[in-house]
This record gives sequence, C-alpha cells and structure tokens, in this order.
Amino acid sequence: MSYPRGSIRYVRYAVQIAFLLITLYAGWEFHQFVLHFEEPTRPFVPRPPSVDAYLPIGALMAFKYFVMTGTVEPIHPSGLIMFIAIVGVSLLLKKGFCGWICPVGTASQFAWMAGEKVLGRNFRIEQYTDIGLRSIKYVILSAFFWVIVVAMGSTMISMFFMSDYYLVADVKMLKFFTEMTSLTLWVLVGLVVLSVLYKNFWCRYLCPYGALLGIISRWSPLKIRRNEEKCIHCHACTEACPALIDVEKKDVVKSGDGQVGRYGNTQLVRDPQHPRGHFIVAGENGRRPAPAC
Repeated sequence: MSYPRGSIRYVRYAVQIAFLLITLYAGWEFHQFVLHFEEPTRPFVPRPPSVDAYLPIGALMAFKYFVMTGTVEPIHPSGLIMFIAIVGVSLLLKKGFCGWICPVGTASQFAWMAGEKVLGRNFRIEQYTDIGLRSIKYVILSAFFWVIVVAMGSTMISMFFMSDYYLVADVKMLKFFTEMTSLTLWVLVGLVVLSVLYKNFWCRYLCPYGALLGIISRWSPLKIRRNEEKCIHCHACTEACPALIDVEKKDVVKSGDGQVGRYGNTQLVRDPQHPRGHFIVAGENGRRPAPAC
C-alpha cells in the first residue's frame, strides 16, 4: 500500500491543530466558569475537567499518592488520568505526545516554521553550548523529582491536597496568563522570539515534562532504524530532523528527543526513484514513502 508523499505529515498537522483548538476552547470555557463566580450576573458555564492537564506538577504528586495509597485525589482527578495516559503514549510511541498532541509543542513548531519561512532559515546553537542548554530541562526535572518523589511522603502530599492553594491551583494558573506581570509578559515574548529563531527552543531546552517523557520513551519498543546497506549518506535525514539528531550516523535512534509513532518499527532508506528529499520506510508492512519531519 502506498501513500502520497508527505500525506502523514499533513495528518499530523491536522491532529496537532485539533488538539490545540480543543485546548484553547477548554481554556476559554474555564475562563467563563471563573468569571461567573467573579461576576455572578454572568451565566454559569460548567468547569471543563481537561483543565487539570494544566497542572502537571499536581498530576505527578497525584500519581505518587495513588501509587502509595491507591487513592485518587478528588480535587483535580483528571490530572492523574491524563498523566497516566501521556506516560502510556510515551512508552508505546516514544515522544508521540510531544510531536502530535502537546499544544505547546505545536505552537513551538509553528513558530520555527514561520521563522524559517520569513527568514529563510533557522539558526542552530553551537554543539557544546547546545549540550549545556539541553541539561537545563533535566535539572528542572531533577528538582521536581527530588521534592515530590523523594522528599514528600503521602501525609505531606495529602496535606498539600487539602490546602487552600491547591483548591484553586487551576484558577491561579489561569490568572498567570490573564493577569500576567510585566516580567511574565517579557519572558513569554522572549520565548516566542527564540522559538521563531531556533527549532523547538522551549521543548529542546526548558520543558521538564518533555525531559520526563524523553526518559520514559527510551523503553518504547518503537525505534527509527537506518538501513546502512542502502543509505547513500546524502545527509537529508539529518537535515530534516526537527530534533536535530544526526540520524545519518546512527543505526538506531535512541535519543529521548526523537519522535516515533507513525509506522511502528521502521527503517529509513533512500528511494532510488526520488534521489532528493524522499525516503522509503521499510518496516514490517512493506515499503511506503516517509514524510518529512
């Protein structure tokens, strides 16, 4: 069975945009929910449970609490369900969540694509500086891991769940964006500019959630495999990779930044009928065109 060149790429774009719109709609609904209590004359709008996804730290705490006690915390229960689902996606499809579902990842991707369109290119940080910057998200993740997974016991977590802060943590997250300070505004502007100039700047260097999923994805049964016998070393796979992985020099891509989830166990080889920019995915179900990243 054959697929039009790039068709899977556009399917991915459609899925990304759909999840982005769903996220924005849930945020708007939650905003209306909060406004009802601030201005009782406004009509009541039910609180969308999906806003719990905006509280990943609380979800990690809820996961530990569930493992230790078998109890689902009742304040923001959807956060735990979505956390388990996202981890499950990463175990099965590597960073499929980051590449297909995450609205922040989608916004970051469209930012660098716009920058490439307008400027004619994206910039790339020097190798050793890049390695140092990539460690930032792991340092942030390590801090959360130490505080939540190591230091906090079930009693302390339970007390946090009963605190006034946690009861309105979702509202505080909303206010972070609707009533942001000048510092917050300029930080966000800076991140947008950097995301336009550099591919996936937030995801690559700063996102602790992505760091966690990258670690988990190493146990995924799916991998990108390069067929050394048929590789003509044209550099196209390395140049196209949005995660900046040197695919050409790897037999199997094991990096936590790699995104799989399109075909299962795959091999990338050059299509002899399309010597420039076209790959064949040689997998368990035969050969088919591979979309650009």
